Amino acid sequence: MRIQTKIFVVFFCLSVIIMILLMGSVFYFLQSYAFEDFYQRIEARVSMAGKMAFEEDEQHIDVYREIRDRYLGKLPGQVEFFYKVENGEVIDGNEKGDNLVPKSFLRQILQTGKGRFSQDNDFFAGQKFAIENKEVLVVVYANDPSGFRELAMLKRTLVFSFLVYLLIVYFVAKSFSRHIMAPIVRVNKNISKIRADSLDLRLVIGKNQDEITELSQSFNDMLDRLQTSFETQNNFIGNASHELKTPIAVISAEAELALSSKELDEDLHKSLQMIHGQAARLQQIIDGLLNLARASFNEESRSKELIRLDELLFESVMILRHLNPESKINFQFDEMPENENAISLQGNSHLLQLAFSNILSNACKYSDNKPVLLKLKSELNQIVVDIYDEGIGIPEQEVKHIFEPFFRASNTSAYEGYGVGLPLAQKIIRLHRGDIYISKNHLEGGEGTHIRVVLPSN
Repeated sequence: MRIQTKIFVVFFCLSVIIMILLMGSVFYFLQSYAFEDFYQRIEARVSMAGKMAFEEDEQHIDVYREIRDRYLGKLPGQVEFFYKVENGEVIDGNEKGDNLVPKSFLRQILQTGKGRFSQDNDFFAGQKFAIENKEVLVVVYANDPSGFRELAMLKRTLVFSFLVYLLIVYFVAKSFSRHIMAPIVRVNKNISKIRADSLDLRLVIGKNQDEITELSQSFNDMLDRLQTSFETQNNFIGNASHELKTPIAVISAEAELALSSKELDEDLHKSLQMIHGQAARLQQIIDGLLNLARASFNEESRSKELIRLDELLFESVMILRHLNPESKINFQFDEMPENENAISLQGNSHLLQLAFSNILSNACKYSDNKPVLLKLKSELNQIVVDIYDEGIGIPEQEVKHIFEPFFRASNTSAYEGYGVGLPLAQKIIRLHRGDIYISKNHLEGGEGTHIRVVLPSN
């Protein structure tokens, strides 16, 4: 998940949770206050009804009734119920009360002295009164339609407000996350423009003294160091290409000239042959190292063109057959796609030809020129090149080291080589956003090595 998305999700969720808690608390406390206030109004009437139940003076009863009607008023649906209690049991009650007042509520009042009970919009409050040996349970019933309507209206208002709030928070969170990530997005766009051939570019340093400014400055400092390092490497490669090749070419030429003389004794002739051979070997090593370095640092190596890989492979095979007439490379066409775009890619033809020439050359060399099978196909917008040989193979425990420069498998001592061909091929293929894999040849009756190269198609 992208950081901007994470910021949006966290901001949105936190805002929603806070609003849910706030609105829930408002509704809960208002509902609790409304119910408590209504219960207190019912209980006031219970208390007044209890005093009237034990009052024998009619004049006093009239006074209580006047006070109740004048100051307390009558609640919606208000009904008063009186129950006699004898020997701890409720023994009397009017029929309406028996049908309306739950028995469990009466037992609660009998045990605790008072109680409250509600069901939907029906509210009950009761209390036990005792004077001398007389005990009476007084229960007052009422409903609160206006209170329920107010709570229902409050609930609808809160739900509507919450939906509007969600919409507002959504856009605020989007804007907030975009605003927070804007400097990072800007830095990322600038970084994406910087390549090995454009290390002179720098990030724009903002005026704000914040973490993004510090990051940009640190990145610019790193680019300064990288640019110096790359220039040093490029200068070394350019100088080495000239300074190393020239004396080796002179040594090789002088050795050939000396070998052409007929007046040499046998020992001197052998020494000159050794010098000539080692000069050629040193030339091959230097060429391999320079090609390996150019694959990363030479600006020309990154020039791109549209390449048909089947044609490039044919050229590589022809070059190899010219250099090694005994090589046997069989190109299998069975799985090649009809659409040429499926086997075309943007790349550097010189570098890719160098990579496949090295791979095919190794396949022929380490199989003593036994047949090598070359297959080309397209899979899921990728170009797949399979190369099967019947050679000596690679020890399983050494496969992980095969792409290390100058590494040679333990079973290759009988073959000439310097351990730079496959590392160079891997570097070139990865520069083209591809990859190379090595495994055992699993074709029927096959022995040796299977190399698979995967490249993105155009």
